[in-house]
Amino acid sequence: MSHASDQRPVAHTRTMADVARRAGVSTMTVSRALRDSASVASGTRARILQAVDELGYVLDQSAGSLSSKRTGFVAALIPSINNSNFADTARGITDALASSVASSGLQLLLGYTDYTVEKEEQLIESMLRRRPEGIIVTGGSHTLKARRLLERAGIPVVEMWDLPPAPLGHVVGFSNAAAAEAMVRFLHARGYRRIGFIGGTTNRDTRGAARRTGYEAAVASLGLPEGRVISFGAPPISVKQGGEAIVRLLERWPDVDAALCVSDLSAFGAVMECRRRGWDVPGRIAIAGFGDFEVASACYPSITTVGVACYNIGHQTAGLLLRAIESGRAGTELPAETLITDYQVIAREST
Repeated sequence: MSHASDQRPVAHTRTMADVARRAGVSTMTVSRALRDSASVASGTRARILQAVDELGYVLDQSAGSLSSKRTGFVAALIPSINNSNFADTARGITDALASSVASSGLQLLLGYTDYTVEKEEQLIESMLRRRPEGIIVTGGSHTLKARRLLERAGIPVVEMWDLPPAPLGHVVGFSNAAAAEAMVRFLHARGYRRIGFIGGTTNRDTRGAARRTGYEAAVASLGLPEGRVISFGAPPISVKQGGEAIVRLLERWPDVDAALCVSDLSAFGAVMECRRRGWDVPGRIAIAGFGDFEVASACYPSITTVGVACYNIGHQTAGLLLRAIESGRAGTELPAETLITDYQVIAREST
């Protein structure tokens, strides 16, 4: 599904001359100040840095490419490099770049944020210094500075894996809350009535937080017991933490008959801990995950999960980014698009 809108502001690349005008100095003084030159007075440098921050200017480290505005690469930021879902998404991006004539040999520069918006901000600034032709970020939660940098970068921006309420530009993703709600409704249809949730201790994984929101909305609308939530471990929750969390869930609410885990890794840990303790799955408790990791289909019992087409998210994201880049090269701007990707509940033995 695609929605287009041209109501979002057009981004303009900020230049050193813009900073100089804002700070009331010459471009040469700006250049020296940004290279930590001791020849610039501290007060002047502070004024220049304030102008840089207000304008969202990023020092260009590849000035030789400015005449053509073609640096030969795009940047993508993902939360983790050892998560198979995001690895599949990165593979979808690279495959789309490799197979498209429009890419003209564009390469992918990949960075990982470790699920923190602060590290994402640092990476965005670092990436923009190298003047990518487009940038992909995961999710729609960013620091104010990161948003300002992206809005003023003057290049196409695509947010993926989520449906942000205030998009920066193009979007490719799905509602994590709606997907989690669909899983709760699936469990309810299977006859489960006391459903718990296992997630992380913080909201730094905004997609995980959205899944909890979807769980809470579903149990409320279905009239099921609420509040049966275990927050355990900083995202991403590990296999071991999933095992520890299922024990805590059942110790606190012994009558829980199903648990929705924030990811398949935590669900796998929960299943393995239940087997170790002799608790039948799904006889004693049903367990569901999220993401359709390979481990979910390979373990015993296999884990019911939400499949979110990770590779397809990456492939569609890169395709949209390439169209936006080509449009810019032709002197026009591609209207902002939102591509909604599919998800589905995959029923397996654990429920």
